[in-house]
Parts: sequence; structure tokens; C-alpha cells
Amino acid sequence: MPRDAALAPLAERVEALNARYRHHGAVAVLQAALADPLAGRLALVSSFGAESVVLLHLISVMAPATPVLFIDSMMLFPETLAYQQMLAQRLDLRDLRVIRAPQAAIAAADPEGRLHATDPDACCALRKTAPLAAALEGFDGWITGRKRFQGGARATLELFEADADGRLKVNPLAHWARSDIEDYIDNNRLPRHPLVARGYRSIGCAPCTGPVADGEDDRAGRWRGRGKTECGIHFLGGRARPQRRATTTEGP
Repeated sequence: MPRDAALAPLAERVEALNARYRHHGAVAVLQAALADPLAGRLALVSSFGAESVVLLHLISVMAPATPVLFIDSMMLFPETLAYQQMLAQRLDLRDLRVIRAPQAAIAAADPEGRLHATDPDACCALRKTAPLAAALEGFDGWITGRKRFQGGARATLELFEADADGRLKVNPLAHWARSDIEDYIDNNRLPRHPLVARGYRSIGCAPCTGPVADGEDDRAGRWRGRGKTECGIHFLGGRARPQRRATTTEGP
């Protein structure tokens, strides 16, 4: 389905949606986004990571036919792949789309599978950003699970924002605290990603993800030592470049 050319300019829609739903809770924001003509046609983009089950469960209850895009970089933990399959079945996700980079692109740019070690930004662009951009063609916007408590550039996250490609991004959990996430998972008896019990609070590709210590921010285990906290899917200031960890120490 083509994107809706009749929609108002994105900046106007972002401003209107934030004004309309600023004081609504996450459930109401998600329900509204799925139904509000200002939002257009949306997909949920999920990593099936440490906290992904919350939004996946909400979608399964509200609108289980919503397209769910899962990017398989072909470098994920086996636990993530197993968790994705289990959740898709348990939650009855009816339009799950597994997104991968073309094999020809991988063979040309990363034939030895070592690009993550020499140029992690290029690896993320190859295996995540470009495949997602292709998968989002035909959608007016997408839903993410980002939250302010994750720190860095996410600390001022709005419920609605624009991405670098002119699409709406919906962040229904932006104002949730970590305790809200924990309570929702516990109260709904949802299964946790198996790596959470081993200290992983943000889970991406296996070569670039490690556990975090008490007192570190949730994303400290991602690309540790490289000053990088985003794969490039989420852009800073609307520009197509990965976000970087601030030089100051951030809280949990």
C-alpha cells in the first residue's frame, strides 16, 4: 500500500499529535496512534530484545494484525531468535515480517563477517538500517519501544517525532520508568528474554552486546568502548547518523 499523499506535512502532524496526546498514558497513545488519521499506516519495529515483550503484548491485544518488523542481522544471539519465534506464536502476531539484508549485499560488503569489528557503523547500516528503510516503504510511520529512562539522546524523547526519511515515529512508552516495564511484564505474566537473567538489559547483535553492571545505564553493554549507543535506525536531530554516548556519566 502506498504512503498516504493526502496527509498533512509531517512537522504539522507531529506537533498536532503531541499536543493532542501529551497527557495520555501509553496504552491510550498506542490506541490513538493506530486509529488516528494523522498517524497514517503504521508498523511496529521490534528487536525482540530485553523489554520488547511489552509493546508486542499491547499490539497483540489491541490490533494483532499490525505489521511487526523484526530485523534479523544474521548476527543475533540464538536466544533472541528462539525468543522471537516463541513470542510470535504465543502472542499470535499475525503479520510478522522478518527483515534481512540481501545476501549479495552481505557478500559484497562483509564477506568475512568482520565488519562489526572494523567499522561498526557501516555494519549496522548494512545489516539493519538499509533493510529497515526498504521494509518501511509503503508505511507512513512506525512504532518504537524507546524510553526516556534509557538516557542519552532519549532523555527528552517525545511521544511523536519525525524520522530522517519523512515518517512519523511513535514512542508510546517514552514516559515509562523501568519499574513500569517490570510491573507490566510481571502483572501480565509475560516471558522475559533469557539473556536478561544474565545481566543483559539491552540486547542487540551478539558480537557487539554484553551484560551491564549495577549502576550502569541500560545501553552501556552495546558497542562497549566505542562511544556508540545506536545502530543508526534511530537518528539524532533528524540526521542520518548514529547517536553517540555523551561524555558525561549518565544515571541508570
